[in-house]
Amino acid sequence: MTLAEIEIYDCRTLRMMLVLRSLPLTATILDVKFEITRKKPGFAVESQSLRLQSTGGKNLSDECQLDTLPKIDGRIQLYVKDLGPQIQWKTVFLLEYIGPLIVYPMFFFRLPLIYEYQYVNQIPTSWVVRLALGCWTLHYVKRVCETLYVHRFSHSTMPLRNLFKNCAYYWGFAAFVGFHVNHPFYTEPKAAIALIGLVGFLLAELGNYSIHAALSNLRPAWALNLTLEICHAGSKERKIPMPTENPFTLLFNLVSVPNYTYEIIAWFCFSMMTQCLPALLFTILGAIQMTIWACAKQKAYKREFPHYPAERKAIIPFLI
Repeated sequence: MTLAEIEIYDCRTLRMMLVLRSLPLTATILDVKFEITRKKPGFAVESQSLRLQSTGGKNLSDECQLDTLPKIDGRIQLYVKDLGPQIQWKTVFLLEYIGPLIVYPMFFFRLPLIYEYQYVNQIPTSWVVRLALGCWTLHYVKRVCETLYVHRFSHSTMPLRNLFKNCAYYWGFAAFVGFHVNHPFYTEPKAAIALIGLVGFLLAELGNYSIHAALSNLRPAWALNLTLEICHAGSKERKIPMPTENPFTLLFNLVSVPNYTYEIIAWFCFSMMTQCLPALLFTILGAIQMTIWACAKQKAYKREFPHYPAERKAIIPFLI
């Protein structure tokens, strides 16, 4: 087995940090990160970004093999950048989703200092308002359960600073929507409109879960490197998503990221059910962001899989 000689330099100071001589050429960048952490325990794997140049250039993917990298006098030179404090994606998701489960009911139960004093602790009697609380709770409980038991994370961590931005978005809109839907002067829509919105919301939530379950089954929970006898959590192995026996997954025939499609439908139906403008604004902003993500994912699929279905759009059938 041929071993690689790898020189690790600090991106900021350009000083050599260490030399690795124990990894085979078949090892990956992720293996290099683990080896750096083993030699420098204070430098976590998640905080490392490895590249071929000190400035500019792209970060090397964790799956990149050493034998594909250029060599200088038989040695591989890599530059490592400290990404700073990181936080687990699972933790981020849980904090994002638990917040709305706490914030929204505060407005439903009309806690003090939210509305005028004569309405304090007066629970709304409107059946639409109560349905809205049930739908809101269902959505975020589903998200929490999916985070714990369904999702496979291709990236284990994210920068800690992003946590505050993400939580501000979800928690802030929970307050914005909750304030208006549970307001003492809220006027509920006609029953037919509310019921159509409710049915659409529930079907879209079921479709969203069906897609998440199908995607989870495509990716193993663990990736084993037999050469180095290392088992990495959260495999990044990817396959082309295809419909399963579940009819909700037929949307894979039309779009690349149908879970986002169902998500947009769900919140549009919630907005219809409540006739709440802040909820519609939440839907529109979410749709814009999910469209950006969906287009990026579709490009990644086409780049990774030469025979990726050409007829699929990113998120909206036949359009985008």
